[in-house]
Amino acid sequence: MNPNSAPDTLTVLYDGDCPLCRREIAHVRGLAKRSADSALCFIDISRTDNHAFDAERARLLARFHVQRPDGSRLDGAAAFVAMWERLPGWRWLARAARVPGGLAALELAYRGFLRLRPSLQAGARRWEARAAGPVLSAHLERELRSDHAGETGAVFIYRGIAAVARWRKDEELIAFSARHGATESEHLRLVEAWLPPARRSRLLGPWRVAGWLTGALPALFGRRAVYATIAAVETFVDRHYQQQIDHLQQHGGPEGLLELLVRCQADERDHRDEAAALAGTPAPAALRVWCKTVGAGSDAAVMLARRV
Repeated sequence: MNPNSAPDTLTVLYDGDCPLCRREIAHVRGLAKRSADSALCFIDISRTDNHAFDAERARLLARFHVQRPDGSRLDGAAAFVAMWERLPGWRWLARAARVPGGLAALELAYRGFLRLRPSLQAGARRWEARAAGPVLSAHLERELRSDHAGETGAVFIYRGIAAVARWRKDEELIAFSARHGATESEHLRLVEAWLPPARRSRLLGPWRVAGWLTGALPALFGRRAVYATIAAVETFVDRHYQQQIDHLQQHGGPEGLLELLVRCQADERDHRDEAAALAGTPAPAALRVWCKTVGAGSDAAVMLARRV
């Protein structure tokens, strides 16, 4: 390429339906934008509304192609080399491919890749599906984000209880926290299957700290304070899940989500009822104030987790 003249435009013909190609072309586009003399343009030949390639689409999708301004094309390794020559940071590889035997070796490697391409594409599509997660409305995504934050906090509530119970050698609280904590860990795992990392609350660190303290502080005052705290938390969680269940029953949602929420709600109700029975009545005034504070804090945490 003559550095004193503008290069001819090279058209990259790529398969936009291939997850491997999409990632590569996204990277190439970024490099091309940083180089004023790249003169690259891109056409997604997988799009069936692009009728210019109807007659040869299958052939073009089978191998990588670039097209020169005169309509002639390069394919395979030669096409990659022509594209690399236009990209900052990749021109050295294009020069290396020009050494005797370099292009032939690169073509051989490309043909080997083409044999593996279907299985690599399938794996990439599965990864993309897991990363994207189920299709959720904005409302359900916010609610599941709050559920994930809440279940994260719940796991750490029981870790806080367990830490103090071990220090105090309280076997009853150790067993209570282990049993309930295992259920909350399972809830967290189930919610995480619906909500990929990119959609989760960005405040998981604070939720973990808040959860641990919510469990550890009452444990310092004994079993009754722990049981009353759990009953207060689970009373709030029961209402929170019921709101989501009502929404799904009225508006519908992804298959399996309603069943998940009903299952989690049933477990939380069991936790609430067991804890309430163990706490007994009437509770001291200070404990009642603490439980109201926990309920209000849970409500505030849900509102924040829906947004952040």
